[in-house]
Amino acid sequence: MDLNATRMFVAAVQTGSLSAAAVRLKVPLPTLSRRIRQLERDLRVQLTERGTRGVTLTRAGMQFFETTGFGIDALLKAEDVLRSGQAQYAGVLRISLPLSFEPWWDMLGGFQERYPQIKLCVYTSERNVDLRHEGIDVALQLGRIVDDRMVARRLVGYRHVLVASPAFVERLDIRSPDALRTCPCAVWSDRPDDESSWRLGEQPVRDGVRVATNDYLHLRVRALRGEVVAELPPFLAADAIRNDKLRVLFPELAMPLQYISLVYPSHRHPSSLVRAYLDYCEKQFASFVTLANHRGAP
Repeated sequence: MDLNATRMFVAAVQTGSLSAAAVRLKVPLPTLSRRIRQLERDLRVQLTERGTRGVTLTRAGMQFFETTGFGIDALLKAEDVLRSGQAQYAGVLRISLPLSFEPWWDMLGGFQERYPQIKLCVYTSERNVDLRHEGIDVALQLGRIVDDRMVARRLVGYRHVLVASPAFVERLDIRSPDALRTCPCAVWSDRPDDESSWRLGEQPVRDGVRVATNDYLHLRVRALRGEVVAELPPFLAADAIRNDKLRVLFPELAMPLQYISLVYPSHRHPSSLVRAYLDYCEKQFASFVTLANHRGAP
């Protein structure tokens, strides 16, 4: 049965004439008339009698209207709800990201393909921003969230990997963690100072540190050039490891557990844009990190 034709039939009954139904549905009158006649042929029953006073229902037509009219109205209401819901996904979404957080760039592209009416304003910083003061809707933050004014949706936990180029490893004969005390090492730190270090298992490593930076892409470049041993999140190292440009060192000595969370102010009920962003990122990034961890395995 043709639902569009049924909708035209119901409109004709509700408005009292074919012409009024055509105006309501914004379709040509001949088209509407033809579609209702085709509906009658499909059902093998006459639904209406047309005269100078408009549409008159046959007995079969009355039965058909009584059983379909409510359903068509329900479908139209569902359509209106869906359209109004889609219209809610339009506007400006202000987000914050860590500096040089490369995996998120593709994520944002995919998000805007799905929600093309949302304009993104992206602020990057190595520090945890003050969402209220700086007008940020959602921030991506690393580490544990200790601010009780924030609602945090944890996306994933992961551990950094220690990497170096194969040529660097062979040239300096890096066979045990003790070698890290004398070879050039580069660590991530948001406060570069003499205390910058790694923790491999239960053992801190700080004697070989030559570079401390808050930019993971800097660390990756230095490691790829064969200049240092560096720590990287697995999703920033995965491709280079798979292509044998970087080698994972001492995977049996786990580095500390890290967390990635999306946070927003607790006093503010999340808008439809914020909810869409949270849900999309949660689904996409969890699968991405799982894949990256797998690729980054030695």
